[in-house]
Order: sequence, then structure tokens, then C-alpha cells
Amino acid sequence: MFQLIAGPCVIETEEVCFDIAEGLKAVTKKLDIPFTFKASFDKANRTSYSSFRGPGIEKGLKILSNIKDSLSVRICTDIHEAWQAGPAAEVADIIQIPAFLCRQTDLLVAAAKTGKIINIKKAQFLAPWDMENCVEKVRAAGNTNIMLCERGTSFGYNNLTVDMTGIPTMKSFGVPVIFDATHSVQKPGGNGKSSGGNRAFVEPLAKAAIAAGADGLFFETHPNPDEALSDGPNMVPLRDMELLLTKLVKVYNAVH
Repeated sequence: MFQLIAGPCVIETEEVCFDIAEGLKAVTKKLDIPFTFKASFDKANRTSYSSFRGPGIEKGLKILSNIKDSLSVRICTDIHEAWQAGPAAEVADIIQIPAFLCRQTDLLVAAAKTGKIINIKKAQFLAPWDMENCVEKVRAAGNTNIMLCERGTSFGYNNLTVDMTGIPTMKSFGVPVIFDATHSVQKPGGNGKSSGGNRAFVEPLAKAAIAAGADGLFFETHPNPDEALSDGPNMVPLRDMELLLTKLVKVYNAVH
């Protein structure tokens, strides 16, 4: 079965995170899907200076630790600076490298040295075959626990498109490939001081990615996406996740 990495874009409150994690755990247990809860303690790459970034590393990791211990779920979170790798590794099972930073050698090496699974998101400006260099940086630092994540490619201004041939291309490097179905429908900076998006295309792209051989899926979800403090336009409503995942399991079973 494909694995699922899902959660809110950023930690808003502990209560919201627990609601999302509990909902996702129940659905994935019902559908027998391996699940990792994802949320960011700091979104350092927001469009606007005034945008909400999160609670910060100390409070954020405490919230993620509480969720991990209380619900017995795996945790994924991203880091933006090399010094954050150590503290994040104390809680996270998967350390995620943001797309904009996937070529930052010191960041990749610091993450690699934690020994954790490293999920490297493909930059919007890179070709799939360029990601082999990112993989080799982590391997050279002594870590072979690597995943790559497709999240769309820049296609003109404020627009992304997805080339599904990138999935088998990146799998040829000997690593699992995750498809980020929600960031792939994002319109970076499309709302002027925030990113736009169109969640209506999440389902067809996720189906296509599974058919193309994706080993896992990444979704951002929220009880009320239109009120979310980050990435609302491209997030899947939490209430829709069970039906969506049920459809995707059927696609996976048909393909395999």
C-alpha cells in the first residue's frame, strides 16, 4: 500500500493539530494505509513578511512530540537551517527538506547525519534528473534513508504543472518517490501577498501519480481550509479525506 504523509501546512494551535491527526489516524487505520503526520513549526518561506509562520521550533516540536506520544503516529516536519536538524530529529521520524532548499548542501548534510528518513522535495525549478545530485549529497553524508517528493514544476509566472514522467525518473535513483498532491495545484504568490491554488485538481493528479508508480502521497489538509493560516486554497478539507483516500486505494489496487 502507498504511504500517506498528511497534516496542516503549519502548526496553528495544538488543538487544531490534534483534531487533524486524530481524524487522519482513524481514516488510515480503517483503510490500512501507513500514515505519518506532517506539520511545520516554522514556515520560513512565506510570500509576505507579515504572513503567519508558526509557533517556532521549541513550542512547535513540543506539540508534535505530544501528538506522537498520545496518538502513536510517525511525525514529519521540515527544517530550513542546518542547526534545526538536531532538535527536529529528537521528535521527527522524517525530516523534510523544502523544495526551495533542496540544493543547500549544508542543510542536506546536517539532515543526513541525524540518521532519520530524509524527504527531499524537488525544487520547482529543477528537472527530475537533477535530483540525483541531491540524493548523492545525502548518501555521501552516510545516510541511505532517502525519499524524493514531486511537487510540480514552474510553468510561467505563478503557475505549476506536473510531469508524471518525473516519478519513474526519480525512482530510477533507487529511492521511493512521494507525490505532493496539494502543493502541485498551488499558484505560488498567485494572490499577491499569499499563494493561491485550486484544490479541485488534487484528486486527478493524485490518481495519475499512483498510476505512474508513486510510492506515497503527500496532502495538506485542514478542517476549514478557507480559514487556514497558510496554503488554504490548495488544501483538502479534512471531511473529504476518507472518500478521497478510498478512491486512491482502489487506483493503487488496480495498478498493482
